[in-house]
Amino acid sequence: MVYDLDMLRGFYASFEKKIGRVRAVLQRPLTLAEKILYTHLYDDAQLKNYERGEDYVNFRPDRVAMQDATAQMALLQFINAGKDSAAVPSTVHCDHLIQAYKGAGPDIATATETNREVYDFLRDVSSRFGIGFWKPGAGIIHQVVLENYAFPGGMMVGTDSHTPNAGGLGMVAIGVGGADAVDVMTGMEWELKMPKLIGVHLTGSLNGWASPKDVILKLAGILTVKGGTNAIIEYFGEGTASLSATGKATICNMGAEVGATTSLFPYDDRMAVYLKATGRESVAEMAGKVANDLRADAEVVANPSAFYDRVIEINLSELEPYINGPFTPDAATPISEFAEKVLVNGYPRKMEVGLIGSCTNSSYQDLSRAASIARQVAEKHLAVAAPLIVNPGSEQIRATAERDGMIDAFQQIGATIMANACGPCIGQWKRHTDDPVRKNSIVTSFNRNFAKRADGNPNTHAFVASPELVLALTIAGDLCFNPLKDALINQDGEKVKLRVPEGDELPSAGFTQGNSGYLAPAGAQVEIKVNPESQRLQLLAPFPAWDGKDFTDMPLLIKAQGKCTTDHISMAGPWLRFRGHLENISDNMLMGAVNAFNGETNKVWNRLTNTYESVSGAAKQYKAQGIGSMVVAEENYGEGSSREHAAMEPRFLNVKVILAKSFARIHETNLKKQGMLAVTFIDKADYDKIQEHDLITVSGLADFAPGRNLTVTLHHEDGTQDGFEVQHTYNEQQIGWFRAGSALNAR
Repeated sequence: MVYDLDMLRGFYASFEKKIGRVRAVLQRPLTLAEKILYTHLYDDAQLKNYERGEDYVNFRPDRVAMQDATAQMALLQFINAGKDSAAVPSTVHCDHLIQAYKGAGPDIATATETNREVYDFLRDVSSRFGIGFWKPGAGIIHQVVLENYAFPGGMMVGTDSHTPNAGGLGMVAIGVGGADAVDVMTGMEWELKMPKLIGVHLTGSLNGWASPKDVILKLAGILTVKGGTNAIIEYFGEGTASLSATGKATICNMGAEVGATTSLFPYDDRMAVYLKATGRESVAEMAGKVANDLRADAEVVANPSAFYDRVIEINLSELEPYINGPFTPDAATPISEFAEKVLVNGYPRKMEVGLIGSCTNSSYQDLSRAASIARQVAEKHLAVAAPLIVNPGSEQIRATAERDGMIDAFQQIGATIMANACGPCIGQWKRHTDDPVRKNSIVTSFNRNFAKRADGNPNTHAFVASPELVLALTIAGDLCFNPLKDALINQDGEKVKLRVPEGDELPSAGFTQGNSGYLAPAGAQVEIKVNPESQRLQLLAPFPAWDGKDFTDMPLLIKAQGKCTTDHISMAGPWLRFRGHLENISDNMLMGAVNAFNGETNKVWNRLTNTYESVSGAAKQYKAQGIGSMVVAEENYGEGSSREHAAMEPRFLNVKVILAKSFARIHETNLKKQGMLAVTFIDKADYDKIQEHDLITVSGLADFAPGRNLTVTLHHEDGTQDGFEVQHTYNEQQIGWFRAGSALNAR
C-alpha cells in the first residue's frame, strides 16, 4: 500500500522544476543534501546561497512521525495550537512503552493494559486531527517509516533522535523535539541552522563478517559523539551501491550518535528494489524519473573537497567488524584489537546477554544473517553460552521471518522473541539479575550504550556491534572471542569455526504483512478526554513570559561533571510512563547527572535547608519560593535522545539558565523552544570558577540580541566575586521565543 499518494505525486511532479530554479540561483554544482534542503524552503522567494553553520533557514518538511513516549507531549502542545487537523501527513507509533520481559505475547498484553489510558489518548487525538496511528506491536517507528513512508528526495521530522534512519531511502529525516513537530503539523515554518556537510566517500564492497553497521561504528570513532554536530553526513561513491537499502538505513540511523543533523545516501537500484518489495512500485517509478537529481552532481563526486566541509574516506573492502563501547558509542575498536582492549581495561570478560534488534538492526537482512549463525549451533554441535533476546523491527519483519524459519532458528538456540518494539534499547527491559549493580558485560546491535541505559545498572558494560557479531559472541559467551580467527570447542570436544554469515537482502517469497496494526484517522467527531486526576496525562499550561529583568542571585542547582546526556537529564525506563505528565516526570530531573562537588548523582546542596537533597526536590523548593535556579554543565550537554522533557522539566521547575561548555543540537533547540536561556562558556576554564554555594547573576538580557554576549557574575560565599562573558546562538526569532516564554506562546 502507498500512503499519501497525492502528496507524493505532487512532490515528484514539481521536483525537477524546483531543482532547476535552485541551480539558476546558486549557479554551482549541488550535493544531494543541498538539493533536498533548497527544494524544501518554506518560502521559495527566500532562495539564496545560505552560509552553512551560520544562517538560520525556514523549511517546509513533507511529513511528521512521532513515537508514543514523545508523541504525548507533542500532541498536548498541538491541542493548544487550535488547529483542526495536521497540515502535513503525520503518524504516531506505539513502540517505546512496551517493556521486554517474558516475550512478545504477554508483554504486549501487559503494555496494552498498563498503558491503556495513554494509548487511548494517542489514538483519539490522532483520529481527531487526521494523524495515522500504529498500535502497540506494529513495529518500531523507524522501521515502519522505512517500510511505508520514507521516499527519495523527501524531508521529514520525527520526535526521536534516530529519525535519520529514513536516509537509507535518500530522505533528509531529522530528529526534533515535540515543539518543532508541532510547528510542522500546524503548517508553520520550521527553523534549522543550515547544516555543514560531511562527505563520506565509500569505495569497494563489504565482505566476510563486515556489515553496514561496521561503517558507522568506524565513523563514530573518527568523528566522536559531537563531531557531526550541525552537519549532514552525505555518503557518496561507488561503494554506496553495494549496500542494501536497510543497510544504508542502519548507517544513517546511528549517525545520531555523532551528533549529525541527519545522514543520507544517493538514490540507486537497491533503493528501488526495496521500494518495490515493500509495495511501493509507483514511488520507485516516480523517483526513477528524477534519479539524476536524487544524487550529488558529478562534479561534486569528482572533486568532493571543493563541495563538502570535510571528506572522509572508507574502503568497504578493507573494513573489519567493530565493537564500540562501553558507556559511549564512539569508543570504536576493530575486532582484531578488541580482546586486548578487554584485558587491558579489565572489562568483565564474560558476555552475559546478547541482544539483537532495535530500530538500528532489525531488518530482514539483519535477522537473516544472524539466523545463519544460529543454525550453525546444531550443525556444529555447539552450546550457547549466553541468553539471546531478539526484537524484530516490525510486524511485517516478524511475520516474514517466522514464515521463512528465522524465528525458529533463534528459538532453537534458546532465544526469547520480544515484541516488535524498542524494549531494552531504550531501557524498557525487566532484566533478571542476581545483583542490579554488579559489573557485567552485554553486547547489543543497538545504537546507544550509555551507563544505565539498557537495564538501569550503572556497571553494565554495554558494547555495540552488528547482529551477526552479537550472535557469535552470544554463542561463545566470551568478549575475547574473535569469530574471524578463533575456534570454539563443541560438545564432542572438537575445535570448530563459525562460517561467515550469509543471508538474503529481501525475502525471495516477498513480505507477508501479518497484523499491520494501522488505524486510519476517523475524523473530528472523536472526543479528547484527559482525566484531571490522571497520573499519566496532564494538560499543559503556558509557561510564563520573561519579566523583562536580568536573572539575579540565582542559586546553583547543579554543576554537572562529565557526560550529561538526555538520559541523565530525564531518564527513560520506568519514567516513560510519565511522559504525558510534566509535573510527575519532573521528579526525575537531572537525577543521573554527576554533581561535580561530591561525585554523586541526585544529591545537591539546597541553600534553603542547608542540606543535600535530590535535584528536583531542591528545584521544587526554590520554585515554591519564587526563586529561579541555574544549571552548569560540560561538553555536548543534552547528547542522545531527542526527548524534549529534558528541556521542559527544568523550565517547569523554574530553572532559568543552562550554562554549558557546548550543547548537542536537538537539546539546544528544545531549550530555546521552551523559553529557556541556553548559553556557553567563551573560556571553558571559567567552568572551574563556579563554586557550590554561589549565587549567580546573568545580566544583559535587556539588550539580548544575536551575536551579543551576556555577562555572568558569581557571588561567592566568602564575599568575593568572579565575572565572565558567555555566548549564545539565538537569532531574532528565538529571542522572541525567550521573551514570550516559549515558541508556542509566540505563535
